Amino acid sequence: MPPEYLYALIALIVGTAIGYFIDFLLKGKSHRTAAELLSDAQKHAEELKRNAELDAKEELFQRKDRLDKELEKIRQEARNQERQLDKRENTLNELENGLKKRERMVEQLQQKLGDRGKVLETRERELDRMLAEEQEELFKISGLSKSEAESRLLDRVEKQLKNETGGLILKYQQEVKADQEKFAREIIGMAVQRYASTHTSETTVSTVDIPSDEMKGRIIGREGRNIRAFEKETGVDVIVDDTPGVVVVSAFDTVRREIAKIALNKLIQDGRIHPARIEEIVKETRAEMDERIMQLGREAAEEAGVPGLHDKLLYLMGRLNFRVSYSQNVLRHSIEVAHLTGMMAEQLGLDADLARRCGFTHDIGKAADHEMEGGHPAIGAELLKRYGEGPEVVHAAAGHHDDIRPEYLYTVLTAAADACSASRPGSRRETLEKYIKRLEELEAIACGFPGVNEVYAIQAGREVRVIVDPRQINDRAAAKMARDIAQAVEENMTYPGEVKVVVMREIRTVGIAR
Repeated sequence: MPPEYLYALIALIVGTAIGYFIDFLLKGKSHRTAAELLSDAQKHAEELKRNAELDAKEELFQRKDRLDKELEKIRQEARNQERQLDKRENTLNELENGLKKRERMVEQLQQKLGDRGKVLETRERELDRMLAEEQEELFKISGLSKSEAESRLLDRVEKQLKNETGGLILKYQQEVKADQEKFAREIIGMAVQRYASTHTSETTVSTVDIPSDEMKGRIIGREGRNIRAFEKETGVDVIVDDTPGVVVVSAFDTVRREIAKIALNKLIQDGRIHPARIEEIVKETRAEMDERIMQLGREAAEEAGVPGLHDKLLYLMGRLNFRVSYSQNVLRHSIEVAHLTGMMAEQLGLDADLARRCGFTHDIGKAADHEMEGGHPAIGAELLKRYGEGPEVVHAAAGHHDDIRPEYLYTVLTAAADACSASRPGSRRETLEKYIKRLEELEAIACGFPGVNEVYAIQAGREVRVIVDPRQINDRAAAKMARDIAQAVEENMTYPGEVKVVVMREIRTVGIAR
């Protein structure tokens, strides 16, 4: 309440009290003195004044509380707007970085195109000069004018092109394609034959045998303190259930799981299981595992013939011994790819040492894909570049799954060797188990077409040969059937690489002389 209203109210109350007092005296109904009445009136007025002041203060406090709430609401809205602006700024920064990368790529392409353009201009000038010299020489020999020579030459070339160009182009295209396929098969086949790897599919065991069920209680400890300490130190989950004689160790990181398994075996053999001993054993086992991983990396590099790798890269390659892909040990797969890549490079006259280096390190990103963001090709390329490997090795790791356009022949060889190692029968457990099923599916799909007599799936399911009834299927129908079967295989099956469909028809005419 404003002060002027308060003072007016107090004056009104005091005047009313004084008037009441005078009226009371005049009527003679009071037995008290005027001083007493005046004192009571003043007390009553002061009490009314205090009440009025309290009401005013309470109203001021209520207004202040409402204003504080409104101010806090405004501040919260401002903070929300600030967070939204920060998010938008981060998004704009990411877009700006992406645009800068694209600009750099465009600049590089423009530079390459400019260089190629200069080379083409130089060759074009040289060709023009040579043509001019040839023309002058022809003019001197034939004695014809330029226009007459041009007319005769163009007529002759036109006639020859009409008759021969189409046939020559088709002929040479077929010859080049056949030679290319034959040469490629010879290179890959010879490399695979020279390197006959005894590739076994390994699995990571995550169970630990215990001598008796009493040991389970000791592993768990009082109120679970031992098992909690063990899980905290190793970063794994220990599963103790009703299965007799077995404790399960579970973890996403295979190296961590192997450390936990070895440490738990040591604790069981030692018999002293308590948090302090657990910490000591796990620390000791982790140091031993690091040495073992480094030794595995050195031995693998020596076996693959790849010297001079950085110690960090050797350690990462050693970690691949505990990584499996479709039940195929990744380290053994890398060694096999290194040998195949080197052999193919030797047959092509390339640097075999560099090719083995590309093949050996192509999957190194799988050793750190749980620690870094992105797929293993990009992670591997980043690691190889960080530790001083050449552009051919970096590009082979980044492009062996066709994620980028190949710029070096070593990348193509690495991808081919990787496919050979991964897709041949027996290299991967999943392929081995589904091998027969895939052949049966191929044969069943081809047998479903009318006019088919026999079907044979060969080359590990990469080719299917269909023998048709020549009385029902002619040459054109056979070509259409091959396309239809290939399309049916694409729609109904999942398979690595490609499947070649060959439709064969044969007419035999038999004559008997008696």
